Amino acid sequence: GEKAHTATLSHYLELMTQAGLLTGLQKYTGSKLRRRGSSPKLLVLNTAMMSLANGADFVAARQDRTHWGRLVESAVGAHLFNTGVPDCQLYYWSEASDEVDFVLARGRLLTAIEVKSGRKRAHVRGFDAFENAFGQCRRLVVGEGGISLPEFFSFPAEHWLPEKP
Repeated sequence: GEKAHTATLSHYLELMTQAGLLTGLQKYTGSKLRRRGSSPKLLVLNTAMMSLANGADFVAARQDRTHWGRLVESAVGAHLFNTGVPDCQLYYWSEASDEVDFVLARGRLLTAIEVKSGRKRAHVRGFDAFENAFGQCRRLVVGEGGISLPEFFSFPAEHWLPEKP
């Protein structure tokens, strides 16, 4: 039945996560009880797979703003995921039309992260809505108009958490 199908998919996702290929991010809810309610957002941990599937070389990928945006967002997420273990958790968050690309959490320390690659404007409304729902957090724009990608990739995930209150 459906439970067995869900369990099988969950197991496959776990295997792909262990292999460093793909993971499923849970929606941040601030509550452990409600966390399992939403479908996970799939995050590619190896952008080479995305590039291979797309078939574009670097120049073509750079010119396709939508594809480039997905590559940059995935690379940022993969970096947070890979450098945050075991003490930081990574989530996504969205509510109605508000969203932030990633939420980095360690206990009560939260950083809301928006990735800007030129394909979209930063969701400042998303930052505001997230803080209204969960309290003060660090707001981080990565890419255009924020922390440069080379600087971002130079530090592990925990570097981007707020200082302890």
